[in-house]
Amino acid sequence: MAATRAYLDYNASAPLLPAAREAMVAALDVAANPSSVHAEGRVARRLVETARRDVAALINGKPEHVVFTSGATEAAATLLTPDWRMGRGAIRMSRLYVCEADHPCLLNGGRFPASQVTRIGVDADGIVRLDALTAALAGHDKADGLPLVAIHAANNETGVIQPIGRITETVKAAGGVLVVDAVQAAGRLSIDMSAGYADYLILSSHKLGGPKGVGAIVAASDLMMPKPLINGGGQEKGHRGGTENLPGIAGFGAAARQALAGLQTIDPVRRRRDEVETILKTLAPDIEIFGTGAPRLANTTFFAIPGIKAETAQIAFDLAGVALSAGSACSSGKVGPSHVLKAMGHGDSLGALRVSIGAATGVEDIELFRAALAGLAARRADKERAA
Repeated sequence: MAATRAYLDYNASAPLLPAAREAMVAALDVAANPSSVHAEGRVARRLVETARRDVAALINGKPEHVVFTSGATEAAATLLTPDWRMGRGAIRMSRLYVCEADHPCLLNGGRFPASQVTRIGVDADGIVRLDALTAALAGHDKADGLPLVAIHAANNETGVIQPIGRITETVKAAGGVLVVDAVQAAGRLSIDMSAGYADYLILSSHKLGGPKGVGAIVAASDLMMPKPLINGGGQEKGHRGGTENLPGIAGFGAAARQALAGLQTIDPVRRRRDEVETILKTLAPDIEIFGTGAPRLANTTFFAIPGIKAETAQIAFDLAGVALSAGSACSSGKVGPSHVLKAMGHGDSLGALRVSIGAATGVEDIELFRAALAGLAARRADKERAA
């Protein structure tokens, strides 16, 4: 039977993997609290710690440095705070430096007041301006506290990959602390926390094919941690209070395990993405694909069709059976100008559409996309002839 719908919105949320579903169902049958010391509680605890090891393995981190949260937004809100501790001593982060193209959970500054947040611009391809970051950090007054830098590893809209190695060097030279939002990068890029990739990493389960509502902070060490956002019964070594979401964490671990194996087979995804871009250029030669001058995730294409609003095009694709996004899905369903495009210098853009795919994206999905785009291009041509 031919497919009637094509899901091309993996960057918003990847479909739940069968392995993650199975792990969640098994965990639902474990009634005990992971903090209980009896035999049943120990069974629950083993599920949490197995998932912790699997999440750590995905980014070559240490399991004991993984803190589970309700998602990436909570992880960001936890990390983006002026108040940190090293042992029993307090440490202050006096200013937060973020990238203009960051996800809103970083861009909004977390627990920092707006007056203590500095935004660093990007170039026309969406790469952070290292010269501007270097200059900003050089002017930081360490007498008031340390600089905290937060940046995405890969952009959720364009797929553009930031030069994290060079950013890390810049931040370290300035005596700062680096938080990397790896939500879109994890499982699509090789990340090695043991090699000094970042001080702190943010992860999200449902971008990997795990369940929604669970994420993680991964620290390079446990020497310094932020003041907890949620206090409670001392769970997660006191870094995040509240009874652990056992089914969600189990599903996250299963998804992370599969994502690690999938890193070896990313080329087929890239070929599918390139096929999408060939279709775009063939059916709409004047199309603009953003970020092509920089390294990009193998699964992401962000494009604009001149003369057609992103909202109009998104509706047309949806009616034709194709699910894709007009930018980030984290704006309560609103479709409007992309802050990422504005940061890249496209302030007057009508918006853009994002195709984001995964290993399960097949030939039929691409053909549905082709047919939908052909219909949209034909209607645009009719409108131009009538004008």
